[in-house]
Amino acid sequence: MSRVLLITPTYQEAQNIEEFLKRARVGLPEADILVVDDNSPDGTADLADAAAISLGQIEVLRRPGKAGLGNAYRAGFAIGLARGYEVLVQIDADLSHDPAVLPQLIAALDAGADLAIGSRYVPGGSIPNWPARRRALSKYGNAYTGFMLRTGVADATAGFRAYKAEVLRLIDYSATRSKGYGFQIETAYRVAKTGSKIVEVPITFTDRVRGHSKMSLAVMVEEMIMVSWWGIRDRVLGRNYNSQE
Repeated sequence: MSRVLLITPTYQEAQNIEEFLKRARVGLPEADILVVDDNSPDGTADLADAAAISLGQIEVLRRPGKAGLGNAYRAGFAIGLARGYEVLVQIDADLSHDPAVLPQLIAALDAGADLAIGSRYVPGGSIPNWPARRRALSKYGNAYTGFMLRTGVADATAGFRAYKAEVLRLIDYSATRSKGYGFQIETAYRVAKTGSKIVEVPITFTDRVRGHSKMSLAVMVEEMIMVSWWGIRDRVLGRNYNSQE
């Protein structure tokens, strides 16, 4: 099996981190886990360190302050690639991503995918208990992203995904600029633009039951502005995704 690193950014996840780490260890026992914590005042990092003693193969990266989801993943990718991991996985610690699906994502890579995305919007995927308004915003936001960026991905905003190390190097992940949830769109876009193979694996996305979501309408609007600019820049102005201005 490929060497796999699970990367999970955390901020204020004390209510979920221990259960998440237990499930992740069961879901993919061979994987190492990197918790990237942005100085959570609720003691998330301390709880993760305590869990590491009993579960093993868990490391906690303590950062000085809240720097955003994109920055957390860039830090995790840098560590994983420097240490020679062959597969790097993004997964949330709030239990919305079921670690039992991890073997399916890895299997998709083994079958030839460069990026495997746990998708809510392919046949078999679902989002139980989401209100209609939130479901519509997410679905049509993804449809707009697909139209503007032509990624061919139904769920470009999904945060549950596995990358081959080679594709992260190919897209120059360190040059991405998104600090928040737009990081998911930006990396999927970069992978699509290289012609690398993206496979979507259906998942059931379970909304968090403890703690508070970091997603908001303002974040979604910011994402759509960013997507609009990338689409205009690349399709109308004829510049490529590496242009960051």
